[in-house]
Parts: sequence; structure tokens; C-alpha cells
Amino acid sequence: MANGWAGDGAVQEQIDSTIDDAVQRARSKLGQGDSLAHCEECGAAIPEARRRAVPGVRLCVNCQREQDRQDARFSGYNRRGSKDSQLR
Repeated sequence: MANGWAGDGAVQEQIDSTIDDAVQRARSKLGQGDSLAHCEECGAAIPEARRRAVPGVRLCVNCQREQDRQDARFSGYNRRGSKDSQLR
């Protein structure tokens, strides 16, 4: 049943779209290629265990933690609001 401007299944489509965006964003962050021996941000040595555990690692734990904090500020924001929410 449609409400206002939203068509049948619009809510589920929005949920699916949000999940697809999150999966795509997570996949884009996966490391690729060889891991670095030193952090590309601060130059600190990256332990061998971390390089084996995270393929393509580019950052040390501290720099990765800071980057994750920065990324968390923008995650969860749904850029695809419904027409109803845009009209209010």
C-alpha cells in the first residue's frame, strides 16, 4: 500500500539501497596488493603479524584507528531520502 509519494515497496528499496551502499563502501576499503612495512601516514613500522592478517595494509594500528573514527562520522547517513522526506 502506497503512502503519499512513496510507491509500493519504496521503504524496502531504500533499505536495500542503504545496505548496498554500505557493502560497496566496505569492499572499497579492503586492502589489495602487498602490505607496506611502514605506515604511509606516520612512517611507523607495521608488525609482520598485522601485515599477514590484513592483506594490503597501508596504515599502522594507531593511524587506522584514527581513520576509522573519521569514517564513522559519515557512515549511517542515508543520502537517498524518500521524496516525502525531501518535501518536508
